[in-house]
Amino acid sequence: MIFQKTYLRILSMLQVLLILVCFTSLVGCGAQKTKSLSQYWATDSEAAQSLEAYVKKVTNKKDNENFIPEEDRIAVFDMDGTLTCETYYTYYDTMMFINYCLEDHPERVSDELKAAAQEIKPGYTAGEELARNFAKAYAGMTIQELYDYAVEFGQKETDSFNNMRYIDGFYLPMVEVVKFLYDNGFTIYVVSGTERTTTRAIIDNSPIKDYVSPSHVIGTEFEVKVKGYEDVSSNMDYKYADGDELVITGGFIQKNLNANKTIWIEREIGQRPVLAFGNSGSDTSMMNYVIDERNPYPSEAYMVVADDSEREWGKQDWTEKSAEYREQGYVPISMKNDFLKIYPDTVTRADEQYIESEDAAAARIAIPKEKLISFVKRQSYSI
Repeated sequence: MIFQKTYLRILSMLQVLLILVCFTSLVGCGAQKTKSLSQYWATDSEAAQSLEAYVKKVTNKKDNENFIPEEDRIAVFDMDGTLTCETYYTYYDTMMFINYCLEDHPERVSDELKAAAQEIKPGYTAGEELARNFAKAYAGMTIQELYDYAVEFGQKETDSFNNMRYIDGFYLPMVEVVKFLYDNGFTIYVVSGTERTTTRAIIDNSPIKDYVSPSHVIGTEFEVKVKGYEDVSSNMDYKYADGDELVITGGFIQKNLNANKTIWIEREIGQRPVLAFGNSGSDTSMMNYVIDERNPYPSEAYMVVADDSEREWGKQDWTEKSAEYREQGYVPISMKNDFLKIYPDTVTRADEQYIESEDAAAARIAIPKEKLISFVKRQSYSI
């Protein structure tokens, strides 16, 4: 009898404990993770504090005025200069084009494309003509081959930073932001001027690969057709079948550069995001679209200012830029003051940013001078 009573008492205590555990678990599941941005952000960062307060507000179910359902928590990020390094020698798709033409596969491209690659120098403008040259360089490759080359190129070390591979150029504080938002129920989209396949390759091999679905990468596109039908004027004459390979034709479809970003957010996401992150004038239309008064939810936009000339190659004036961005309704982020650490400890800024490789110099010499001069004269407006 005593044993039975003791057994029942223990059983009762276990049941109570189990109920408490279950209750705690249920409460925990309903609460959002709103830990602070502390690992790579300054403790007095206005931008970090603003984002933390915003997330806490919109994930609080008891805040009827500001709560945003999880399915509507969408954040859009520009890529180059916002998530990743955008210095001349670490700018991914431009340097990939230069390496492809002058070092890795010069036998596959025309003298004109070599001339275009050779003439790109710091301060160049990445216009539409340059993007068309990218498309021409990769003509004949399948999508998978371009993806694989983008990953292969990413293993090369940059000249702007010591010990940094191109694919490692993600800013640690921005990686922390992406994870912070993901942990709080946000869906992350990357809206990039870089070609979509290349962007996916970069993200798939980056610190944010677990937080961004491949289907959530929006970018420009090279014209693609089924292999064997490259010269057919329209893809409507046949249908893709299992086993068909998609081939890059050398044409270029401009989709979302500059103001067009908002169009493709509307088409591919189908609703206004509630958060936007950018770093330049080409991102303002996307950011204005997010913070537009017609957005049914509270929204914010953050602009990264490249003002760190010690750890980065940033030359922007913080006072001028931050005032300009605040006036437009954005929260400015200072790379110099808000970012505690930009890259891993093993990465340091090089003494010199522009270094011409021996292979590139040899390729320049190999191009017939008359072709180089002629091509540069015709194309100088675009690079």
